[in-house]
Amino acid sequence: MPLPPPQSRKHLHTRRVTFRGYQREDRLWDIEAEIVDVKTYVLKTPDRGTLRPGTPVHDMAIRVTVDDSMTIREIVTSMTSTPFPECLQAQDPMQQMVGCTMGPGWRHTIEKNLGGIRGCTHLRELLFNMATAAYQTIPGYREHQSKLAGLPAPSAGQPPYHLGKCMSWDFNGPVVKRHEPEFFGWQPLKKAAKSE
Repeated sequence: MPLPPPQSRKHLHTRRVTFRGYQREDRLWDIEAEIVDVKTYVLKTPDRGTLRPGTPVHDMAIRVTVDDSMTIREIVTSMTSTPFPECLQAQDPMQQMVGCTMGPGWRHTIEKNLGGIRGCTHLRELLFNMATAAYQTIPGYREHQSKLAGLPAPSAGQPPYHLGKCMSWDFNGPVVKRHEPEFFGWQPLKKAAKSE
């Protein structure tokens, strides 16, 4: 359902954020993200002078290469448009993320390595959500391939990571009951132990 009609207004700013996931021929995975900010009006900037409408204030991209465990093997960045020339210095510190794993504690890992003046706010914003894009890319495609091969999805008795992480995937909700019935009403061991 679309948003309700807005009040009369003037369009001023657009931020476009895009994520893409790829499987490489070497069986690694590339997750790419880009952010582009543009104004609809002439913007006077201290270092770049006057920017015409539609000229990117920010145009930045990241590619992370991860293995099946979502551990970063390589990271590259591009900063085509930045407000200040000094922004480009934020690219080298991104190498500190090589060896880190996208998973629980991901935001903390980013803050520890690139937080505050150690990195770029916009590159951090992209990294925060790259884990979600990786999750949408890698396990989903592996599950798709397993289904095509007629193989059952492995569970090892543990629920998929996304269960219990939003209202629709509530362990006690109708979506889990319909699509993951073996985990309907499931409780983590530490939670179950506390309730006894």
